[in-house]
Amino acid sequence: MERVGTARDLVLGYVDALNAVDEAMRAAIPSLERLADVLGLVRSHRIIGRSGRVGAYSYAVHGAGCRFVCDDGAEVDVDFAADGSEVFDVWRLRCYGLSLPEPLDVTDEDLRAAVQSLQPLLAEVRPGWFSVAN
Repeated sequence: MERVGTARDLVLGYVDALNAVDEAMRAAIPSLERLADVLGLVRSHRIIGRSGRVGAYSYAVHGAGCRFVCDDGAEVDVDFAADGSEVFDVWRLRCYGLSLPEPLDVTDEDLRAAVQSLQPLLAEVRPGWFSVAN
């Protein structure tokens, strides 16, 4: 059961890190109403580059999302749903855990169990993809 507790801490850490990224980005770019707006700023307005640095984070926009890396090396990769909500899967959670200053290597099975245990904080928005519930 210890492994699921560790996985649960990792998932909660990812959610906290995602919130910190959101706050930092919105503080640095006043026109950003939500984190997903980064995609629009890169694609249509060309206000920011596809990759760059904002505060304590470097970022790289990809496909339907963005990867943020904190100065300590922690990596928060997130995709955005059509409605702009932030979505993530077990692979992104594992990458986050492995990128921490003290890496956590947690199995996909333990991560799935942890995400299930965190409902209703988290919601499965489509099979294998999760979002922080509103």
